[in-house]
Formats: sequence, structure tokens, C-alpha cells
Amino acid sequence: QVQLVESGGGLVQAGGSLRLSCAAPGHIFSRYGMAWFRQAPGKEREFVASISWSGGVYAEAVKGRFTISRDNAKNTVDLQMKSLKPGDTAVYYCAAGSIGRRAYEYAYWGQGTQVTVSS
Repeated sequence: QVQLVESGGGLVQAGGSLRLSCAAPGHIFSRYGMAWFRQAPGKEREFVASISWSGGVYAEAVKGRFTISRDNAKNTVDLQMKSLKPGDTAVYYCAAGSIGRRAYEYAYWGQGTQVTVSS
């Protein structure tokens, strides 16, 4: 079973920053695009950002505040989050698969890491 392992979640005040990291098996990392999704209580899972060999793509809600990056030597993909808002509170999931904005386009998922932004 493929395991994507997220880390870096936590509690932060509005306006603060957090950095999430996701480690993937090498054969998955080298073959697929990587992405971050999030799911708030009572809401559907939504696209946050993705990265492929051609660069990063962002949801409008996070554009300019979040940055996705990948380290090909470490097989990790990071999400740097700045100027966090209470509306960013959610469980954040790492995913690997075909690059897109829909959850069904990704075959592999992590267990999720909680991000809570207090006002």
C-alpha cells in the first residue's frame, strides 16, 4: 500500500505561517504530479495547489499566500502557508496522481494533517 505521509500541521493565529511537508515513495514521486487538498468540517474536499514538472497551480483562495514546492532528492512536496486566515482551517491532505483540480484525479492519498487558524 502506497503511503504518503504528511507533517507540519498545528495551531496558529490568524496572520501566521505554517509549512506542511509530504513524503512519498520514490517510484510514486518520480512518476506522478503532487498536490495538496483540504477538507473543512461539513464541506467537500477542495483543491489547494498542485505541482508538476512545469510548475505550480493554485486555487484562487490561496493564490499569493501559499507556495507549493517539491524536493526531488528527498521525494517530498511542501506547502508553505503565509497570512493564514480562520477560513484556512481544515485537514490538509497530500495526494499523488494525474495533475488536476479534482480529487478523483489522484490515486494516492495521505492520512491528513490538521491545520487550525485561530482568530
